[in-house]
Amino acid sequence: MKFTTRKAALSGLAIFGAAVLLAGCASAPEESDGDGGEALDFLPCMVSDAGGFDDKSFNQLGFEGITKAADELGVEAITVESQSETDYAPNLTSLVDQGCDLIVTVGFALSAATVESALANPDIEYVIIDDAADNDFDGTVDSENIKPILFDTAQAAFLAGYAAADFTTTKTVGTFGGMNFPTVSIFMDGFKQGVDYYNEQKGKGVTVLGWDGTDGLFTGGFEANDTARQVAQSLIDQNVDVLLPVGGPIYQSAAAAIREAGRDIAMIGVDADFTVTDPSVADLMLTSILKGIDVGTYEAVVAAGEGNFDPTPFIGTLENEGVGVAPFHDYESLVSDTLQGELDDLGAAIIAGDIEVKSYLAE
Repeated sequence: MKFTTRKAALSGLAIFGAAVLLAGCASAPEESDGDGGEALDFLPCMVSDAGGFDDKSFNQLGFEGITKAADELGVEAITVESQSETDYAPNLTSLVDQGCDLIVTVGFALSAATVESALANPDIEYVIIDDAADNDFDGTVDSENIKPILFDTAQAAFLAGYAAADFTTTKTVGTFGGMNFPTVSIFMDGFKQGVDYYNEQKGKGVTVLGWDGTDGLFTGGFEANDTARQVAQSLIDQNVDVLLPVGGPIYQSAAAAIREAGRDIAMIGVDADFTVTDPSVADLMLTSILKGIDVGTYEAVVAAGEGNFDPTPFIGTLENEGVGVAPFHDYESLVSDTLQGELDDLGAAIIAGDIEVKSYLAE
């Protein structure tokens, strides 16, 4: 069983996990017969967070998912970018006013605005990526017409952390995030657990900088700016030679700092396979920690368009292939000959429950 590649369809997103992604509850709209029949009466919409749809990360994956779904359904999607947090509520209001049947919001930062909009518009279906829509923390989704799509990325980050510990020559690896939200720190936590497990199994002493299991280094936002570059530089100055930036475009600042350092430092991507989505950093990428955001979005939009919207939360795991790690690509010849086999075994052990990876989604 391989965990270094994500299957093209990620079909597990539709059939496994905490809930089945495609179960019906909405009434079926009229469909086109594909031969000039009546067009499908369905308008899917999406609003990004401040990272924008060209972030090479989770906003872009969401955009790709809704675009593919709209093409398959034979409809046109409305997509709106947010420039800042103050845009979230107005953008949602605009989509409601345009008659959207389904609104996908991309990112935990939109949680409050999504819940408010969903409560005010119970006849509209909502999907939120990377958030449980549980702002009162009572363990349930705050509005019955919201479907959360979540990813237990700690499992995949565990494998990436193990790989980083095996690859490092300075015995020091680092991570930093945009803001200390659960959907950010879950990567950092899994990464640290993977390094710690490597140390236990191998009798090594690889150090993780930037996350202690509770708190760590954060830029205060998700922009590729000088603050993010300085945070990355602070880790590089401490002899880190594998770096995991978690927070959309902040990886671009980390890449700039790595190039300025003038020594061999590998980077680990998040959400998407950065070697594919941003070839300009391919030479820096050890691997990437993957979320099936594009497939999860596609499946949810198609289901809603076919009258089968199901608000039950979905959680992506290694078992259902909702999360995973990318190939080593340019680093394949540089990692140890035994690493791939070890990662395969670790992935199988996590799925079997023989290795526990802790996260807020596994509690």
